[in-house]
Amino acid sequence: MYLCPYLFIESMSLKREIERRRTFGIISHPDAGKTTLTEKLLLFGGAIQEAGAVKSNKIKKGATSDFMEIERQRGISVATSVLAFEYEGIKINILDTPGHKDFAEDTFRTLTAVDSVIVVIDVAKGVEEQTEKLVEVCRMRNIPMIVFINKLDREGKDAFELLDEIEQKLNLRVTPLSFPIGMGYDFKGIYNIWEKNVNLFSGDSRKNIEETIEIADVNHPDLETIISEKAANILREELELVYEVYPDFNRDEYLEGTLQPVFFGSALNNFGVRELLDCFVEIAPKPRPKESDTRLVRPEEKEFSGFVFKIHANMDPKHRDRLAFVKVVSGTFERNTAYLHVRNNKKLKFSSPNAFFAEKKQIVDVSYPGDIVGLHDTGNFKIGDTLTEGEEMRYKGIPSFSPEHFKYINNADPMKSKQLEKGIDQLMDEGVAQLFTLELNGRKVIGTVGALQFEVIQYRLEHEYGALCTYENLNVHKACWVDPKNPKSEEFADFKRVKSKFLAKDKRGQLVFFADSAFTLQMTQSKYPNVHLHFVSEFEKHSTVK
Repeated sequence: MYLCPYLFIESMSLKREIERRRTFGIISHPDAGKTTLTEKLLLFGGAIQEAGAVKSNKIKKGATSDFMEIERQRGISVATSVLAFEYEGIKINILDTPGHKDFAEDTFRTLTAVDSVIVVIDVAKGVEEQTEKLVEVCRMRNIPMIVFINKLDREGKDAFELLDEIEQKLNLRVTPLSFPIGMGYDFKGIYNIWEKNVNLFSGDSRKNIEETIEIADVNHPDLETIISEKAANILREELELVYEVYPDFNRDEYLEGTLQPVFFGSALNNFGVRELLDCFVEIAPKPRPKESDTRLVRPEEKEFSGFVFKIHANMDPKHRDRLAFVKVVSGTFERNTAYLHVRNNKKLKFSSPNAFFAEKKQIVDVSYPGDIVGLHDTGNFKIGDTLTEGEEMRYKGIPSFSPEHFKYINNADPMKSKQLEKGIDQLMDEGVAQLFTLELNGRKVIGTVGALQFEVIQYRLEHEYGALCTYENLNVHKACWVDPKNPKSEEFADFKRVKSKFLAKDKRGQLVFFADSAFTLQMTQSKYPNVHLHFVSEFEKHSTVK
């Protein structure tokens, strides 16, 4: 069969670009050192020139909105950041996610756009609640995970105790690829099992890479000269135990999500970060296939497809711009090319698609599978929207979760009604929270996963839209999406009549039931067995209320 040389070259170019891409998320409990690790990865990749850039928002100011003032005040991340850099010929896309539980929904959605994950754990605190929830989502989706145990320069738990905790609490099967030599005040460095060398810790370096000494054989007498006889003997005993107890690293098992390599280090001191990065670029998966509602889509396919996993209003408050973040799944996304917006069934063209290179956004002509593209949006996109070259399909797995907190939202300045309406509309599209309109009286209700979101909404409405709002408490235990087996049945008509005070519509017009307690939920489900209630807006089998 004759193949046009141009098409062959184009196909080889696409394959080569896919092979060299790594798109991953960093997840953890708050304060485990996620943002610091992100910064140091960028530092090693040459994307930033100084430490402290993430903390001072120097690298973020081009890729986040003015409400980052809240991040600075509280010292937490409240939105996912997208950062990209090149390292040894590999294009790395990092999605740094919020750790705070009140912003977990943003993190859950971000996990639909990554091909692998780095889990950061604090050496002193060990496995914490939020880490458990996020790792459970990764496990459900078989996302490959690498664990980074951070803050080794501080006093913390014993390495074996931590490894046991990770296995038991997170239900992971781990294999250490590096191991600490001492800890806290006695911390001397790390033995890199992956590369067979010793990395010495001086503790006073903020920018420079620590001294690395090749030690192929830990029984070599040179080890005692380097780290002391006592430390060398302890390390030999511990490594012997590691080799006996933990499985050998197997890349296939790691890629299947059944084996998790573990690294130790101190991100603040740049320590153990290079080892993590070097191993990551070697073993982490290239862009992976993704399931749509019609078929499995592979990155190597010629035709472009991608989906919106995040929307951010007012990236630059001066210009009131709004960006939709699109993960490229297959083919190549090209500037000024018309693509089908599947939900709206209309073609859209983008003249200035953005890529994120550390501290700045820049316009790109071509993006490949694994890349994250920022598209300027005038209100066309919602989270979960699919773009294709014409194929009618939708990517799955980007649901809205049932909120935990509910409040009526009221306009505090009648002269700014339009601004408030626009602000709420855009922030809800962004996925900051969910808006419900009561069927009975048309009152607006905001539902959030965490209480801190109300503060973020109020702050952003005032500072980005010039609108003021107040809240009133509303006693709701859970919001459940209503899915009747037969919408024309008498049972469903009775349900709507009896529960009319507690019914609302979400932003997409789907019917939602507000239950004031777990008991009410249980009684409603038993009285109306053919009216299914769901905890997520996409009606997946596992989401039905029990």
